[in-house]
Formats: sequence, C-alpha cells, structure tokens
Amino acid sequence: MTDDRHDETGYQPLRPQAKGLGEFLAPVAGFGVTFASMFKPTVTEEYPRKKVAPQGRYHGRHQLNRYADGLEKCIGCELCAWACPADAIYVEGASNADLPENADAAPGTLDADSSAGARISPGERYGRVYQINYLRCIFCGLCIEACPTRALTMSNDYELAGNSREGMIYEKQDLLAPLSEGMLAAPHPMAEGTTDTDYYRGDVLGATQAQVDWVREHRPDDETLAGAEAVATGTRPGPASRQHELRPDAGPGEAEKAAGAAAVGAVRAPAGADANVPAVRGSEPGTPEPGGTGRGTR
Repeated sequence: MTDDRHDETGYQPLRPQAKGLGEFLAPVAGFGVTFASMFKPTVTEEYPRKKVAPQGRYHGRHQLNRYADGLEKCIGCELCAWACPADAIYVEGASNADLPENADAAPGTLDADSSAGARISPGERYGRVYQINYLRCIFCGLCIEACPTRALTMSNDYELAGNSREGMIYEKQDLLAPLSEGMLAAPHPMAEGTTDTDYYRGDVLGATQAQVDWVREHRPDDETLAGAEAVATGTRPGPASRQHELRPDAGPGEAEKAAGAAAVGAVRAPAGADANVPAVRGSEPGTPEPGGTGRGTR
C-alpha cells in the first residue's frame, strides 16, 4: 500500500515550496514582522501614572453581585468551588433562618416561597464565607459559568498585586459589589409578595416601602435608608449595578504606604542627610509609589 504524499525520493510537502530568489530569501522572510516594527514609533503605557482600561472581555478580579434592593445574589451553593480547576475558591453556605434578626421567627416563615423574615439573599440560604485565593486562580472563568444566579462575575480590575500571601486571599467583603445609591443594606426581608424566582428573573427593580420600614425599625441609623426610600417612593429611579473599578492613584492605603516608606527612609538615611529629601522613592506626600496598587495591607 502506497501513500500519494510520498514517492521514491521521500516525503513531498503539501505546501508549494519557493524556488529561485524566493528560496534564497526564505530564511530572511521570517524576520519581516521584526524589521517592519523597527521603524514604527514605540508606544509605552505610563502605568501606574496613566491607567488604561482593558478590553471588555478581560477576565479580572471577581465580583459578588447584588439585586436591585440590596440583597446578595450568592446563595452559598458552592458550585463555583466545585467547578474551579485550581481549587482557589472556598465557600461556606448558611441558612437565613440562623440570622439573629430571625431568632423569634415562627417555623416556616423563611421558606423559599415566603418573603417574610430577614435575609442576606433571597431564598433559604446565603454565602456566609466566600474566599478566592488569587495565588491559585488562573482566571479561566469556569466559576462564573457554573453560578446558577449570576452572583459571580469577573470585572476588568487587574491590579491584584499584594505584599503577602495572606493579602492575596480575598474575603467576601473584598469581593462583594459596592452598594449603589438607592440599594438597601442587608439583612432585610424580601420584597413583599415575591419569591426567589422573581428575583432570579429580574422582576425586583428596587427596595419597597415595607423593606425600608423594616430596616428603619431594626436599624434606624442605617446610612442606606434615605436613598432606598427615595427609590421606594418613586422620587429616584432604581439603582444601577456597580463594579469594582481600577483604583485611582491616590487610592486606599496610600497614606499608610507613604508613612511606612518615610519610616524606612528615616532608618536608611545616612548621617547628615537632608531631612527634607526622601530617602525612599515614592515617600513624597501625595506621590504614589511606583508599581503600587493603591490597596492597603490587609
């Protein structure tokens, strides 16, 4: 049995081969892109002084989302942890019935088909503990595909450097989406007359007056009451979801970093050095440390 690709002289390539001058210049043709790039202007992004947002499809820092009335979408099902190929996610679910606000609730009050009782998330469960170890995460996105409630998504935040291993393990409070103006801080009851399915379908567009009244009764000093009541009365439109964004140059932790750099500079400064000249770059007041993320040490 013979193969048409072979003859008596050996293997014959399927692609036509260059001959003559083309065959002579073939080794040089591979450097065509290199030579063409040598004469183009160099574009350097001045990071971190000028931060450029990546493409919308970029897989960056994770975010735990909220519903329009402020309840969390995560129900603590742990499917994201099971789907993670790097074992970077740790989740512990808990029952809404175990919240201190529900200590006196009657049995059956916090069933999935009931809207009464304090909740962290709609339904019977919520995510009590949520951790992502970014020393293990490979940003594949399988966790967000596994999430049944779209609670977990990935933002465009790529500033994830840290000073310690412990700081690279993000807790729930680090991943939870910020409360938008008009959202009501949890825990509080679900919108009256709704079920968790109504939340999943997007039928809840904001906090209701009954939810506002409940929070005012149990937490009269809650800072989110005014904005949520404006949404409930129709004075303000429903809240829009927010995402974690790229940190500004003078973000959280800058004062602590500047103070620490100044302290190190005081120790390293030689005898007789001018006290007004910083010994460590980035210790000038108001100047971000080169390569810094603006994230405080946790």
